[in-house]
Amino acid sequence: MEPRYPAAVDRYVDLGRFYDLTAAKAAAEEVKAHTHAYQAAYVRAYHSLKAARQVELDAVASVRRSFDRDRADRRVSGIISRELREKGSQRGRTTRRFLGSITHKGCIWRFDSVDTLCPKVYEFADSWELAGAGLARLHQAAEANGWDTIVCPSPEEPERIEHLLVPGLGLAFVTSRPGMDYGKKPFRRIRLDAMAEPEGKARLRFQTRMAALLREEGVMALKDAKANHDKLEAVYNPYVDFDGVRALAAMETGRLLSYLG
Repeated sequence: MEPRYPAAVDRYVDLGRFYDLTAAKAAAEEVKAHTHAYQAAYVRAYHSLKAARQVELDAVASVRRSFDRDRADRRVSGIISRELREKGSQRGRTTRRFLGSITHKGCIWRFDSVDTLCPKVYEFADSWELAGAGLARLHQAAEANGWDTIVCPSPEEPERIEHLLVPGLGLAFVTSRPGMDYGKKPFRRIRLDAMAEPEGKARLRFQTRMAALLREEGVMALKDAKANHDKLEAVYNPYVDFDGVRALAAMETGRLLSYLG
């Protein structure tokens, strides 16, 4: 990273001096091979995941055209009047955190975090990304009434809320779908899927299968990327003076903390 204001504000910290350069150069061809392999795997992963998302978005758009928004809005209004009418003494601050994502191990969702913070959970059964507007309303209501919230956006569409936690009330709103299943008995379950009557169900099933296959290809590519990156680290590790790195980190930490004294 290049310092923005060298010496006056920030400065270089040279970690390169902890390499055994002579030994590392002897492994140059192996380093290049693993580097090219993991970079190529990431490109494959991005292409597959992007294609899966495009297929998915086409299906979502089709379902949304038949979605009964008024019915969904009435359910959300009822929840707000029951659960979010109480005034809080917090600042209404919003913290944004991902609850999970697609990884080389597949999709991982940490609903255990929800259960730790919020004993009362509303689950939106939502296979077609219909909950976003309702969750945004719930977030606005909690914020306006003085409750701090944790907004969990969709990893593939960060502007859309996928889960909402209000720890001060012990209250959470999660969406659940195939591949992102809450998996426990919620306090209430709202079946948004039942509020849509899309046409062309055979086409939707085909699109769902196609998106799943493309995403599976993306996960396999992520596995390849990790495997080759692990091989790259195995080549480098013997040529790094980690004791020196740790000593420098301790010195820099002490220097930074001294500014707070």
